[in-house]
Amino acid sequence: MRGSSTDPTRTPGHRRARKAAGALATAALLLPLLGAAPAENATGSAASTLQRAFASASAEYHVPQTVLLAVSYLQSRWDTHGGAPSVTGGYGPMHLTDAHTALATTEHLGEGTEDPRGDSARAALHPTAQLPANSQLPARLRTLTKAAELTGLPAAALRSDGTANVAGGAALLADAQRGLGEPLSADPAEWYGAIARFSGADDTATAAAYANDVYDVIHTGEQRTTDAGQQVALAAQPELAPDTAQLAETGLRTVSPDGTECPKKVSCEWIPAPYSQFGDNDYGNHDLGDRPASQSIKYIVIHDTEGQWDGVLNLVQDPTYVSWNYTIRSSDGLIAQHVKAKDVAWHAGNWYINAKSIGIEHEGFLAAPDAWYTEAMYRSSARLVKYLTKKYGIPLDRQHILGHDNVPGPTTSTVPGMHTDPGPYWDWAHYFALLGHPFEQTGKKSGGMVTIRPDYTTNQPVYTGCVTAGQPCAVHGSSEVRLYSGPGETYPLIKDIGRGTTPTTGVNDLSSRVSTGQQYAVADRSGDWTAVWYLGQEAWFKNPKKHPTAIGAAGWVITPKDGLDSVPVYGRAYPEASAYPAGVPVQAVSPLPYTLLKGQKYVVGGKVPGEYYYAVTFTTDSHKVVVGKDLYYEIQYGHRVEFVRAADVTLERSGR
Repeated sequence: MRGSSTDPTRTPGHRRARKAAGALATAALLLPLLGAAPAENATGSAASTLQRAFASASAEYHVPQTVLLAVSYLQSRWDTHGGAPSVTGGYGPMHLTDAHTALATTEHLGEGTEDPRGDSARAALHPTAQLPANSQLPARLRTLTKAAELTGLPAAALRSDGTANVAGGAALLADAQRGLGEPLSADPAEWYGAIARFSGADDTATAAAYANDVYDVIHTGEQRTTDAGQQVALAAQPELAPDTAQLAETGLRTVSPDGTECPKKVSCEWIPAPYSQFGDNDYGNHDLGDRPASQSIKYIVIHDTEGQWDGVLNLVQDPTYVSWNYTIRSSDGLIAQHVKAKDVAWHAGNWYINAKSIGIEHEGFLAAPDAWYTEAMYRSSARLVKYLTKKYGIPLDRQHILGHDNVPGPTTSTVPGMHTDPGPYWDWAHYFALLGHPFEQTGKKSGGMVTIRPDYTTNQPVYTGCVTAGQPCAVHGSSEVRLYSGPGETYPLIKDIGRGTTPTTGVNDLSSRVSTGQQYAVADRSGDWTAVWYLGQEAWFKNPKKHPTAIGAAGWVITPKDGLDSVPVYGRAYPEASAYPAGVPVQAVSPLPYTLLKGQKYVVGGKVPGEYYYAVTFTTDSHKVVVGKDLYYEIQYGHRVEFVRAADVTLERSGR
């Protein structure tokens, strides 16, 4: 049913006049688009099959092609992903969801041996979790079924065929427009409400944020070559003014953002993680703190949930479980905040990192870890991270914006069980572009430092174990580059002695991989191959001049001080024993099985004092932040960051 407008300036006559003006203003542009695709796209080449599919679906379902293109870009950036589902079971360029095909079997904070809290001063926590039955999945994760009903097309075709998928998306948009009592207008400005409903959001703030992003795409225009090699373009229409008052007609609930710590341009909801006492003097699921007054916030940790939205929210509201600060929904970018920034969530498996970080979970089903993430989620996450980094002075680089897979094991025994999310398919280059800090060349091409930066779409290393152990994963773009012990793929893969296993091409084996945005000191070069210092050894990756996988960088590196043959490496920067006051147990400064050898160099992320947050009781009267005199450098040592004592190394400039 169509509702009444709550906009006091929006009279029926005003609306009709604006609609007529909008239709006249855009008629010349829209009429060709409602028929067939133009003969040439913005790049001058023949229109691609996918571009023609948008035009055909526009004509058949009477949805402006501009709207179809912009919605699809926000969903998938027009990629088809080879028929693989997204993290929420979305298929194809329109992200039609069929989530039962992508359900995971475990929730990632409960798998492996990692203790999410990561503090040996308290007993390890190893929670278990169960995912909901297929029948419990919300409608936003079952849109492909509805598209099949509306179009009469087989579900298999909607999953695997781009043309059918676009038609399914057009049918859903048209159905949403009719459901609002709105005409199938040729004016893109008159589809705001339908786009909001298409998002699958159940509240006005999230739906509006999604629709606003779609119109941002229309305003700026986009063009790119998809993962299938097709060129698609959307001409910019900067003056298009959407009818935002349609939001009142959607019937969605209103959510108050009160209490949240989020930027204004996202949808944010407060769903608190409980701080409560239970059992035999136990408590959960986070620790109260006073950051940044008591200790600085230096890191943001990017996770994926490997769990469905509603189930994950149930987990974070369980006082006996673990916690993180924010969760972001894949389908529409809704942000839920659970733990205030002043408090310490239990999420990264390393107490030093937890005490100095904010953890952000991104909704995901990873039955096959090559599943993809939506543009809506990337954009919402980037806005949140930009807000947090500005507020807390966190550098926008890969030694402070960490993946969970970059967090070091705090002790030798924990190294093999540390987590590997968000994995090799998180698009770090695109993410940092959205953050306004794209990875660019800052040093000489032949200099002493490099920034890893392969082309995500064409960089397709072979991974195994996505579905069956040892079997190849689906071909997919990746942010990561493989490392060998010599300048060629016939050499053995680099070994991580901390893991204690023979390196493999397994999708979760981080032994011999570097990731986009990470920086390393150059050890050698040979033809199309570059060696960097990595895990105490020379590690080689293919870096041809015509299609480079790394760019020149400049910055600071450390090397062992003169007279030292090796330097110990640490997984946490804890204070020296003399820094601990009475009543606070001294925490061991335990070196990892790694060393930094004479002549080797590693890129520096920052210099920090040894620090430990003592918090093992429900009441906060015994909580203390212990800060030592010993200083540490954070370094990019392998795939994960590590720490070395400043007293053991020499700092020098490199790359210029």
